[in-house]
Amino acid sequence: MAWQVWIAYFVASWAIALSPGSGAVLSMTHGLAYGVKKTSVTIAGLQLGLSVILLVAGVGVGALLLASATAFTVVKFAGAGYLIWLGLRQWRASVAEGPAPAGADGTPARPRMPSARERLATGFLTNVTNPKGIVFMVAVLPQFIDPHRPLWLQLLILLVTTIAVDLIVMHGYAFLASRAQRWLATARARRAQNRVFGGVLMAMGASLLMVKRAAA
Repeated sequence: MAWQVWIAYFVASWAIALSPGSGAVLSMTHGLAYGVKKTSVTIAGLQLGLSVILLVAGVGVGALLLASATAFTVVKFAGAGYLIWLGLRQWRASVAEGPAPAGADGTPARPRMPSARERLATGFLTNVTNPKGIVFMVAVLPQFIDPHRPLWLQLLILLVTTIAVDLIVMHGYAFLASRAQRWLATARARRAQNRVFGGVLMAMGASLLMVKRAAA
């Protein structure tokens, strides 16, 4: 892969990662609720899902999904349903009345968190069932792949670049959200937070239903 091609993809990777999406919302939600360290497991799950999408698109299966109305529709509804379910669960999350229990540093104590396996699975499913990711990768990757060079080596370079950038950005989102803990000391504030993030996730899920496959 030529250096100028990699630099162009590196820049594109930052634009992709920084654009608001379900992964960013999930990173902020878990960062706010559980802190950056624990959210790293969620972000690892996001990267696993992103890796699957990139490799699927890279080897051409993504193009087949776009060409098959049935396959694309199944992926689309699975992704939309999962995000809507996550958002509804966040919206309806119970909040104890009164001030949040304080931690050792005086900030509100974080709620009981799902297990590491559950957080990893949530991150993975959030990205791997996102048809927008498949559409985007199928459209973008061919611009950076040289058909005269080994495919798998190029895919490995693109994959490592994508994950490295996305790891930085998602941890950044989680860190910024975790700093807001001190302003969520009341039940009213925590309930508002649940409904904001839950509403955003549900809206993103609904927006997936509007995604169209490319013409065959």
